[in-house]
Amino acid sequence: MDILFYAFVVFLFAAIILGIEGFYLWWVGAHGAAAQRVARRLQLMSGVAGRTGERISILKQRRFSRNDLADRLLHRAAFAHRIDQLLVQSGVKWSVGSFLTWSGAALLAGAFLVTRWPSPLALQAGVALLFAVVPLVLVRRARVRRLARIEEQLPEAADFIARALRAGHSFTNVLQIVGNELPEPLSGEFRIAREEINYGVPMSEALHNLAARIPLTDLRYLIIAILIQRETGGNLAEILGNISQIIRGRLKLAAQVRVLSAEGRMSAWVLGLLPFCVAGMLVLINPDYIRPLWTDPSGIRLLWYALAMIVFGVIWLRKIIRIRI
Repeated sequence: MDILFYAFVVFLFAAIILGIEGFYLWWVGAHGAAAQRVARRLQLMSGVAGRTGERISILKQRRFSRNDLADRLLHRAAFAHRIDQLLVQSGVKWSVGSFLTWSGAALLAGAFLVTRWPSPLALQAGVALLFAVVPLVLVRRARVRRLARIEEQLPEAADFIARALRAGHSFTNVLQIVGNELPEPLSGEFRIAREEINYGVPMSEALHNLAARIPLTDLRYLIIAILIQRETGGNLAEILGNISQIIRGRLKLAAQVRVLSAEGRMSAWVLGLLPFCVAGMLVLINPDYIRPLWTDPSGIRLLWYALAMIVFGVIWLRKIIRIRI
């Protein structure tokens, strides 16, 4: 009896030790440093946002949703690819499925809020649709800000690449140095281009992918100069120095134009939002006074005429204050 008891204790101890060791090996294999490096590399290859939000199109396909069925359906839709391109350019860590989910939630929230006040059905539908486009507006705003930051970093990047080339570094090493030394978000894009080249993508294709992720004219000039120099030869460092001077001059001129047109932009915002603000105040303060606008047929026609004139005026003001350089 004692021998069986001691044997059971020994085997139990051995089972516990083996279980602990097995759990340790599983944990190291799934969550260890080596596993995390492999996971980050796979995230970069598959286009899923990792810790640094970097994306690589080496597999030519990004996941649009965590659900496999939704991902397959979204990949068949053309609008989903345009949304994904917008998300990539904005640097937002959303997937297409998350973006559509937030848009649907905003639409339901807007529909719930507008039903709290008496108003015509067309106005309720319009306000609900305005709520639905809030995620799109936020993403486009993030895209504009990110591209503006990248545009400000381009002259420094061009000078940095020129100095590194004069020091004798190869262009692929220069991409790695720029990705490590420059601040975000431009350094992350250069790291992605470097990773694509490491995975066997031709340099011209990697640079074209960089231009697709960052749709800036100045960056395209930079990439075109690099590609032409690789085919025809020449002093690339001097070319990049000239391009950086041109970019700095254009940014300086754009800043001056932005200052001179600030008053016009503010006037456009005031004129565009004033009718809606006045209508909203009247609905809250004295709804009986403004109710004939959507209860009387003449008032409904006036509303449609006013909406058409407002849309025309907003488009006209936008064309006046938008100065392309």
